[in-house]
Amino acid sequence: MKITAISIFEVPLTSHVTYNMSDGKTCDTVPSTVIRLDTDGGISGWGEVCPIPHYLPAYAGGIRPAVEEMAEVILGANALETEALMTALDAHLQGHVYAKSGISLALYDLLGKAANMPLYRVLGGLVQSSMPLYHSITCVEPEVMAGMARDAYATGIRQFQVKLGADQNNDADIARLRLVREAVGDGPLVYGDWNCGATPLNAIRVGRAVMDLDIMLEQPCRTLEECAAVKRSTGLAMKIDESAHDTASLLKAYELGCLDAVALKLNKFGGIGPLRKARDLCLHLGAMMCVEDTWGSDITTFAAIHLGASTPASHLLNVCDLSGYVAPRIDADAPSRANGRITLPEGPGLGVNPDQDVLGQPITVLA
Repeated sequence: MKITAISIFEVPLTSHVTYNMSDGKTCDTVPSTVIRLDTDGGISGWGEVCPIPHYLPAYAGGIRPAVEEMAEVILGANALETEALMTALDAHLQGHVYAKSGISLALYDLLGKAANMPLYRVLGGLVQSSMPLYHSITCVEPEVMAGMARDAYATGIRQFQVKLGADQNNDADIARLRLVREAVGDGPLVYGDWNCGATPLNAIRVGRAVMDLDIMLEQPCRTLEECAAVKRSTGLAMKIDESAHDTASLLKAYELGCLDAVALKLNKFGGIGPLRKARDLCLHLGAMMCVEDTWGSDITTFAAIHLGASTPASHLLNVCDLSGYVAPRIDADAPSRANGRITLPEGPGLGVNPDQDVLGQPITVLA
């Protein structure tokens, strides 16, 4: 089965609430790039890439030219030789893993459809059909964040990511963690996320001020060495995010003693194949995992959920319902969060059927 065409769509995704992070990073309306691979077998595969501005070395405007550069390798290739084709793309264009992740998703969608089986079976089989979600709370006034946590708790959410550092105010960050912990009570997971925006000193000061609480920290500083120093100084568990992007970075975090938990994101690692390898390494190392992506709607959400569904529950911390944070939905019929969990979509491949009216006309067609 040969790939005959590549169609690229752009869909603006608008957050239901403006999403504030440290260092002035925000998510309001972000362009998501949707990729469709068509084949001479009459089936199509879907992928999606949605980088957050100023978050990682990736940007929405780089996806289209990168795919155009890779088109000569993709067009005419055997759609079922998934990882062989991804290896060929790495040889043709070094780096740009975020753009390649969209191609990877579409190829695995094709593979599942060709085999007439859901993607989780391709990835090792179904371990769990319902997965826990976390709720990410934008960094605003501490009392408002506590109210958001209570509202999410009422829907069944039991894991809460508290964004920190938007105002560079340690006292406010301490209040955010304390008030959210109080709002949801004992038991639920609460963790404070600086998105690399804290100095080690400030992260240590905040961490020590909440040492009496059941709190985890997430990527306070830019380097793994700094994150490890914060963990040593506070004794609090550490989740790595931005610094986790390949197996070497996971091994380094493990060696430094700060890989208690980790965010595994599709477009940071380059797609489903590399993320599956990372998942298997984390199982070996004993790290808890959040399987997700940087941002996006239904396509990338369900690619991550299929990988989560094939991951042992003992090491799956959570997945993320990205499509629940934004509008429009690319597939309005895809499953949504319920009682703090999310279930798998039905059908072969990713099980996602994008609405052509939402996608509009492609901005580029390569054939």
